[in-house]
Amino acid sequence: MKSISSRANPRFKTLKKLLGNRRKKTGPILLEGLHLVESYIDRTPVPVEFFVSEKGMRNPEVARFLEDANAETNFTLLSDALFDEIATLEAPSGIMALADRPLPEGDAADDADAVLLDGIQDPGNLGSIFRSAAAAGVRQILLSPDCAQAWSPKTLRAGMGAHFQLSLHENADLPAFLAAYKGQAVLTALESKTDLYSLNLKATTAWVFGSEGQGVGPRLLEAVALRVKIPMPGKVESLNVAAAASVCLFEMVRQRTESALFQQKRL
Repeated sequence: MKSISSRANPRFKTLKKLLGNRRKKTGPILLEGLHLVESYIDRTPVPVEFFVSEKGMRNPEVARFLEDANAETNFTLLSDALFDEIATLEAPSGIMALADRPLPEGDAADDADAVLLDGIQDPGNLGSIFRSAAAAGVRQILLSPDCAQAWSPKTLRAGMGAHFQLSLHENADLPAFLAAYKGQAVLTALESKTDLYSLNLKATTAWVFGSEGQGVGPRLLEAVALRVKIPMPGKVESLNVAAAASVCLFEMVRQRTESALFQQKRL
């Protein structure tokens, strides 16, 4: 086990510089907290470097994880002060990992369900959408260049490990993807006369969601012919984009589940 207690340590200087630019779209990612670290190594068998604080070492769960992961030779003990200096959490959990950024598994498939995100700026919304998509069984997410960082610490925390069940395609040309898409593309729109619950969602579907303030850009808007509204009997103008995405994705799950149960009964 390595140990660092001085800011003058070359390794700590390198680490701090590496993590200094939170907006970069390349390079390693920082995983904070035991849940995210475990989610990463469960899905991605890539070596990671662990950093543990002095308080973290006294945490039985962290100590047990390090033992089970055989991480004795691949973790560094940081003084609490140095650990807190790197951490982005207000109440650091005691463990973090520096890991390779997972790459998407080839190009986005034009014959599979997808979620297309255009200009989603809030990391919390972005991570929440990832979480809902993973829970609904939709694996591929395409993000326009002006979306928030998919792998930023805030987005990772909001995703709660969902990132590692998904194929994330950043800087995607969303209209070009839809031009070749073999399924149906659906956009939520308040002015639509088509009710979400009347739509047949058993076919392969690409869901399109726009930014909280501006909505979907003109080029992408032209590429989507099918628009639906989410019924809202209450006196609310609209839903948060993450909430809207969850409603749509799980309506698709509901329809497909009912269809599968119906087919089983017929058999």
